[in-house]
Amino acid sequence: MSIVLDRISKRFGPVIAVDSVSLSVEEGELVALLGPSGGGKTTILRMIAGLEMPTEGEIIIRNRRVTDLRVQERNIGFVFQNYALFKHMNVFRNIAFGLRVKRWRKAEIEARVGELLHLLELEGLAQRLPHQLSGGQRQRVAIARALAPRPSVLLLDEPFGAVDARIRQELREWLVRLHQELNVTTLFVTHDQEEAMEVARRIAIFSNGRLEQIDTPQTVYEEPANEFVARFIGVMNILEGQVHNGVARAGDIELPAPGCADGARVRIGFRPYAVQVSPDPGRYRYQAVLLRTYFMGIMHRLELATPSGLRVRCRITKEEYSNLGLRDSMNVSFQIRSCRVLAGESAESGPARPAEDRGASVPAGGTC
Repeated sequence: MSIVLDRISKRFGPVIAVDSVSLSVEEGELVALLGPSGGGKTTILRMIAGLEMPTEGEIIIRNRRVTDLRVQERNIGFVFQNYALFKHMNVFRNIAFGLRVKRWRKAEIEARVGELLHLLELEGLAQRLPHQLSGGQRQRVAIARALAPRPSVLLLDEPFGAVDARIRQELREWLVRLHQELNVTTLFVTHDQEEAMEVARRIAIFSNGRLEQIDTPQTVYEEPANEFVARFIGVMNILEGQVHNGVARAGDIELPAPGCADGARVRIGFRPYAVQVSPDPGRYRYQAVLLRTYFMGIMHRLELATPSGLRVRCRITKEEYSNLGLRDSMNVSFQIRSCRVLAGESAESGPARPAEDRGASVPAGGTC
């Protein structure tokens, strides 16, 4: 493993910023640390870098315990959200700064900086000062400076947060290409779920200093470990119902709840894409009124209201919407093709559990 965090915690006085987090990152892996503000993501990054010391636990990088080592002894590349470039130094000198500190030879510095200028698409900009660059160019210079000493691990703290949406999309694609070429172990902090889903091989989701789940983008989306993850990743319909004979009833909707005790109240989630809608009120089991349609480019999001007042969100392509002849205020029918009994959040139920203990995912179809 390239990085191992073994039950690390960080307290600032009475505040627990990171609460007994354990995770492993493979050599060459690209992992996103995702979660709301205050979740502990940046604190974890800073502890790996040596900018903060853990209150408890161990940090191991490439089989070497680094928990108590200084920043300079860890061979870590760190990129801050605000670039942190030296304003009085041109691009070449910014990238070369760490190499000069490490007393690389002049010829080696020139070769390495030249290599990075080409690799990070900065050729022709070597003599420019930071204020003469675009936001995307400044961020690439910051990454080049972090990569210059050939670090064993690259840490990125909200790397694209300071640029606009168009440049952010370009930088995401560029980071994926760069990682494929360099294969350096990379952790990046973000609160943007789309960014994490698009860029990372795995996503570690944090809340209140705890690790809620770490898995592939597809798994955390389709098999959320608990309700927090279900709500944080994408859009999720969540209904609360009471169980009778393995079925939970929520208003006028019944959903399967296998293994749940009679009388128990459970929360069941289903993604908008799992809702199939028809303009024929008799086609599917459940009836509703199409309250409003939200245009989302190639997709439409529909808000449905059942006779009992439940609100259900559905997502279909614009072609489906047009072919079905749907319009606001019309009566429709719908079915729920799959749903999931959700576990409680870790703040109530403890750390994220292994896959076999997570909420069950069950087909719903038109017969639930």
